[in-house]
Amino acid sequence: MAAGTLYTYPENWRAFKALIAAQYSGARLKVASNPPAFTFGQTNRTPAFLNNFPLGKVPAYQGDDGFCLFESNAIAHYLSNDALRGATPQAAAQVLQWVSFADSEIIPPASAWVFPTLGIMQFNKQATEQAKEDVKKVLTVLNQHLATRTFLVGERVSLADVTVTCSMLWLFKQVLEPSFRQPYTNVTRWFVTCVNQPQFKAVLGEVKLCEKMAQFDAKKFAEMQPKKEAPAKKEKGGKEAAKPQEKKEKKKEEKKPAPEEEMDDCDAALAAEPKAKDPFAHLPKSSFVMDEFKRKYSNEDTLTVALPHFWEHFDREGYSIWYGQYKYPEELTLTFKSCNLITGMFQRLDKLRKNAFASVILFGTNNDSSISGIWVFRGQDLAFTLSEDWQIDYESYDWRKLDPNSEECKTMVKEYFAWEGDFKHVGKAFNQGKIFK
Repeated sequence: MAAGTLYTYPENWRAFKALIAAQYSGARLKVASNPPAFTFGQTNRTPAFLNNFPLGKVPAYQGDDGFCLFESNAIAHYLSNDALRGATPQAAAQVLQWVSFADSEIIPPASAWVFPTLGIMQFNKQATEQAKEDVKKVLTVLNQHLATRTFLVGERVSLADVTVTCSMLWLFKQVLEPSFRQPYTNVTRWFVTCVNQPQFKAVLGEVKLCEKMAQFDAKKFAEMQPKKEAPAKKEKGGKEAAKPQEKKEKKKEEKKPAPEEEMDDCDAALAAEPKAKDPFAHLPKSSFVMDEFKRKYSNEDTLTVALPHFWEHFDREGYSIWYGQYKYPEELTLTFKSCNLITGMFQRLDKLRKNAFASVILFGTNNDSSISGIWVFRGQDLAFTLSEDWQIDYESYDWRKLDPNSEECKTMVKEYFAWEGDFKHVGKAFNQGKIFK
């Protein structure tokens, strides 16, 4: 079973393909999409990263065994199981056919139509109208193919469905309003079926279909363009007059390229999404540097280095510690599926990573397991309540705030952070754990 790290930035639809494939195959996949693990525009420019991934683009995959891959389709294929790839030569060829179809027939017109509505491309009426016609051709082909089929290849979800669904995600979310998609009921039925599969939802969350076709917003486009420097004021005298211009030219030369220059158009669409207000902006600055602790935890011994560092620097006023326990252990079946619940929750909380740390553990065996964990949040409130984006999973857990000065808290932090101990409150043996950092 594959195990490794996927480097990307948050909400990268190309990375979704690999993440969904891993949900089906059970591949152990860590996601590095936020500091300190990965900073887009910085980490992917370092010599170490470029040595493994010469183009410096993401998503990029590095296995625990050192095996490296770039290009999202190749990564998704590698992380898939045989059922996703196609169990027979014929099925495998059909999967490849639809993967190629997505790249060559769907993405170009989808980009030309959707990007202006996201404000990252100037509107061109002729190009947009042509894109609409090309999308209609794509939908017609898919609609005819799906008239007698539930999925694109065979009777179950394959990598064909994963790839085509992800390629059409922004079409359905942004521009395919009900009247436009009405002639293509088979496609809509298939798309809704796919995005509501548990493995898709674990990555994509709830996907809402477009209700009204988004249009080009000239103001939004203007706001997203690089700001031009103000013209230099005219000065009297020959030599003196040249200085502002020389300074301006030097500044222009020294200007660093924007991160978007390393993205293709599809990457830019997602990276250009407007930044939401920081839910923690109202809190005073804390003396506890979460990233510093995370580096200690990742790179040094937990019991002798990371844990002492944690308690020495922990800010009891600026941070809080919580115990969370999954409410429905009777519904947990195979352990790999139970572990996928944890992975899915972590993926949906990606934007919380900067202000949180957690160790969540699966205890027990198949059909007799439980999930619980220790979470450290910025502030004194349960962080999930601060943003609607973080509320998908937390109600499936019982939450209890711990007293950092209590022996109970210190024992639980030690056991959950180190993945070893008696775990007397659980009553089941440690099976496996996952770290949110």
